Amino acid sequence: MNATNTALLQWIAAGDDPNSWALLAGSVFALWGSALCAAAVLWAGWHARAERPYLAAVVVGAALASLLSHLIAAWLDMPRPFVAGLVPAYIVHGPSAALPSTHATVMFFIGFAFMLRAALRPVGAVVLVLAALTGWARIYVGVHSPIDIAAGMALAASLTGVLALLEVRLAALMAARLVARRSRPGELANDAEWRAS
Repeated sequence: MNATNTALLQWIAAGDDPNSWALLAGSVFALWGSALCAAAVLWAGWHARAERPYLAAVVVGAALASLLSHLIAAWLDMPRPFVAGLVPAYIVHGPSAALPSTHATVMFFIGFAFMLRAALRPVGAVVLVLAALTGWARIYVGVHSPIDIAAGMALAASLTGVLALLEVRLAALMAARLVARRSRPGELANDAEWRAS
């Protein structure tokens, strides 16, 4: 770990003498932040029914983001702070590779993706707050360093860009097909008959 990352870790993490209330909050968000994020996605699916196809795409994207994050982490093989002996861990966690944080990758991806749709922006803002709190919490309890969370956020932003590009391409393709259909006389007649019926 570089000096800046280590210094930030030492500043944010609970260390050897944590505040009891901060440790409680950190443990809750470190362990349950992703569940709260999932609850927000379910709430969005229930209340924004017109956005369900997009929500399904976001869920698939989140699963792919998780897989990609794990693959990158396994390739980089960066140790977690408690494994490296830099800070103690205050939740039970295995010694798996740390960078990027999969929690940060998935939660920030969902939040960023929701911000692309006006109907989902309020929920997206909530998810981004949850992602930030979960990122802080996982540093505080010693299972991630700041660079792990930053890398997860950067990966999430990149994947959101891919999602936005795919959505634009899909919209253009659908518009082109609609124009092609309407340019055929037989199709126009069928459309007119269907509307009249």
